[in-house]
Amino acid sequence: MRTARSTTKNPVRKHPVTALLTALVTLFGLVALGGLAPAQAATAAATGLHISDGRLVEGNGNDFVMRGVNHAHTWYPNETQSLADIKATGANTVRVVLSDGFRWSKNGPDDVAAVIAQCKANRLICVLEVHDTTGYGEDTAAGTLDHAADYWISLKDILAGQEDYVIINIGNEPWGNTNPAGWTAPTTAAIQKLRAAGFAHTIMVDAPNWGQDWQGVMRDNAQAVYDADTTGNLIFSIHMYSVYNTAQKVTDYLNAFVDAGLPLLIGEFGGPADQYGDPDEDTMMATAEQLKLGYIAWSWSGNTDPILDLTIGFDPTRLSSWGERIFHGANGIAQTSHEATVYGGATEDDTEAPTAPGTLVASAVTDTSAALTWTASSDNVAVTGYDVVRVNGGSETTVAASATTGVSVTGLTADTAYTFAVYARDAAGNRSARSATVAVTTDEGGTTPGVGCSVGYRVVNQWSGGFQGEITIRNTGTTKIDGWTLGFAFANGQTVTNMWGGTPTQTGGSVKVAPASYTSTIAANGSVTVGFTGSQSGTNAAPAAFTLSGATCAAAA
Repeated sequence: MRTARSTTKNPVRKHPVTALLTALVTLFGLVALGGLAPAQAATAAATGLHISDGRLVEGNGNDFVMRGVNHAHTWYPNETQSLADIKATGANTVRVVLSDGFRWSKNGPDDVAAVIAQCKANRLICVLEVHDTTGYGEDTAAGTLDHAADYWISLKDILAGQEDYVIINIGNEPWGNTNPAGWTAPTTAAIQKLRAAGFAHTIMVDAPNWGQDWQGVMRDNAQAVYDADTTGNLIFSIHMYSVYNTAQKVTDYLNAFVDAGLPLLIGEFGGPADQYGDPDEDTMMATAEQLKLGYIAWSWSGNTDPILDLTIGFDPTRLSSWGERIFHGANGIAQTSHEATVYGGATEDDTEAPTAPGTLVASAVTDTSAALTWTASSDNVAVTGYDVVRVNGGSETTVAASATTGVSVTGLTADTAYTFAVYARDAAGNRSARSATVAVTTDEGGTTPGVGCSVGYRVVNQWSGGFQGEITIRNTGTTKIDGWTLGFAFANGQTVTNMWGGTPTQTGGSVKVAPASYTSTIAANGSVTVGFTGSQSGTNAAPAAFTLSGATCAAAA
């Protein structure tokens, strides 16, 4: 299979014969004036693109189905008109090829800011991907994805506030292919590295096997990677080329993710037939439309069967045969694309919202969870799902999504008051008025481990105004701990800004942490680790004491 990939779509496929053009910093220099400056974008951004109930939605809760093309910007930096031409075809998304400097000239902050401005000026959702992670055989996913995460962190100031407009494709086609750990561990590590750095963007993850996942590693391990991202803001990307040469292979793969409730899109597809078979792009587009999955075609400016007829240059009126199919076919972009509502577009013609859910009831309340049920909403077409929110004064936080009229809300803090409400949404992304609220106070509950616990605390990294911390909770008793609440206090005004492995609630310096699903149980003589980022103002002393479910824990040796 590796030979098949290197013949059908190897990394050379995306490397143009011509030398790289220079002056990257001047890319889009003129058109950038028409877009929002970074400071303006930060104030315009709302909740941002995010995953809800296995689908990509906008900050306002409307479903967003990507319909677009790839553009190899790092190889054609002077083609400043391309994004406007892509928009003119009806696309709502562009996936922009960047380089972190590992193989090609680096696209730095000024260049990336100009790309984002050009996307926004042309009302396109911008998927930014770093292409240097494509393996040539000598690389591993661990090294290249970690390097890619560092690249995104170097662009943090540019990407801040762009969550409504930008999706981060963490690394193109990581090579660490042949076993689950070779893809799962480095992918998870790179995601968590970005989350620890404060990134709230939707992150897109490519499959191994040069994106094609012909061994099913991503399909079989996607749930574990998804669960490791405590934000739940993660979408998987399959690159469908010649190994997907029958309708059955296409539909089986796409339906596997939909049936599992996991978000997926076709991040690349398109190309000529070869000795390994003719990729079935028509089935890919038709199935994606049926399942409401996004697709992004390769490629406006690729060097193998591009959408444009590049023998005559970048003329948008001269499409290749593949270009005609992707834009004007029965399930092509011109027929199925809907502009993002953040730019004023509508996802569907249906503009009527469902009725508000009724009679919200809480039951089966424990120290860390509560079951919620409600009366179904009605709609002129169909209700497709519900969003459960926590109401705190005038603010709301989405805590769960459901396709039915009930859900279990988990990760709550013991002995804490909560207020919940529910919204309904339909297939067009219309959202109902909010239901009446219901108040819940969690039980004190939990296990009281007494002297059977110890806690270790350390500062992993520290910088001006912020730091990264790690807390390890060990069960030193003889029975497992099933459900816990960790308590401690900061003495120097520190604030937890993001956490993985647990859900924090902070009042002044006092912090309570409820476990994530995968840290809730601590085996006898076992341990779990909670990581977090925080703010600090110079003095950053460790907490003096820790409690677990109200009992004092010893300091770890």
